[in-house]
This record gives sequence, C-alpha cells and structure tokens, in this order.
Amino acid sequence: MEINILIKRAVEIREKYKKLEIKKYGKVRTNGQVAQGLIGDIGDLMKLVMAKEGIREVDNVDDKLAHELADCLYSVFVLANNFGVDLERSFLETMRELEIRISKNDG
Repeated sequence: MEINILIKRAVEIREKYKKLEIKKYGKVRTNGQVAQGLIGDIGDLMKLVMAKEGIREVDNVDDKLAHELADCLYSVFVLANNFGVDLERSFLETMRELEIRISKNDG
C-alpha cells in the first residue's frame, strides 16, 4: 500500500475526530495538541518496548505494540498533512542522507 493512501485514511479519521471534538468541546485540537498526543503515544510505546525487552509485564503486548505504533503513525501522518510535508519524499531523502553518513563512517 502506498504511503499517500495511508495518509489519506489518517486525514479522513482526523476529520471525524474534529466533528466529535466540536460536539464535545466546542473546538478542534490544534496541531500542537495533536503533537502532544503523539508524545503521550510515544510514552505508551516506550512502556511496550520495555515489556518486549522483559523489563515490564504487559498482557497482549504484541497486539498493544502494533496498535501503539499505528497510533504514532496516525499522528505523524496528520501533522505531515497539516503542515504540507511530502512525507514520502522527505522519508526517502532522509534515508539517503543516513546511508551517506553511514558509508562515510564505514571505514
């Protein structure tokens, strides 16, 4: 599946959340608040990584890990869309830069 299809799906879900937020709170979450949610999700992800590494005990850790990774991607996709970032292009460019950095230090 192409990344743009995934981003489109995340944006569709975000639009539904906006309607719910207006109904419940009278306003929608800002980009900053979406990013704050991502930080919370990353904290949850860290706890699950710790469980996978045997430092914590979590029931159904594999399912929860998959869910949390998807939650993090959702926020990244929404923020990239909202800020007009071509995430596919940026990702590939960043991977190229990392590969060059690795090859320079490879000896």
